[in-house]
Amino acid sequence: MRVLLVEDHAKLANTVATGLRREGMAVDVAFDGEDALTHVSETEYDVVVLDRDLPRVHGDDVCRTLVADGSQSRILMLTAASSVDQRVEGLGLGADDYLSKPFALAELVARIRALARRPSTSLPPTLVHRDIRLDPARRLATRAGKPLPLSPKEFAVLERLLARQGRVVTVGELLEGVWDELADPFTNTVKMTVSRLRAKLGDPPVIETLPQGGYRI
Repeated sequence: MRVLLVEDHAKLANTVATGLRREGMAVDVAFDGEDALTHVSETEYDVVVLDRDLPRVHGDDVCRTLVADGSQSRILMLTAASSVDQRVEGLGLGADDYLSKPFALAELVARIRALARRPSTSLPPTLVHRDIRLDPARRLATRAGKPLPLSPKEFAVLERLLARQGRVVTVGELLEGVWDELADPFTNTVKMTVSRLRAKLGDPPVIETLPQGGYRI
């Protein structure tokens, strides 16, 4: 999934971003509210992890703007405040979830994944195509009942393809949804990942390549 982490403390932001990437997420980082709004205007994120106390544009105002603009991104607010009234206030701004600092990375990961499973168009908890099954919550993929040893990127590509239910996913969509802004758009990283995924899926082949288009299952 594609995540925007908005946190003005650089050391914390980089530490959390590294942890989320190790969990297979594509993570971009913004260090203030203005930078956050620039990111969301250019990229579609599954989840925005938004610190409330931000410089330049306050986190509350970032949240209000996303909601007013009809953003489909789920918003997880972070704050050092822990009172019930402050949590209620944050949710009242339109945030989907609220997490107080300090927090355990494992809990943040679980909350992000829970939010990402609530897209605007409902998807089944398990994605299925013929004998291929993918469970996003448990991070498991199987074919004919046998576990598939997929890397985080391979898993994410397979999840995107299965979620489209036969519709084409372009290379640009995969690059934007599975990788982060550190990825070079001119490399063949998507092609190589799909090639490895095909090999692990085995026969009969299920991923179709569309000339000048993208891929579909």
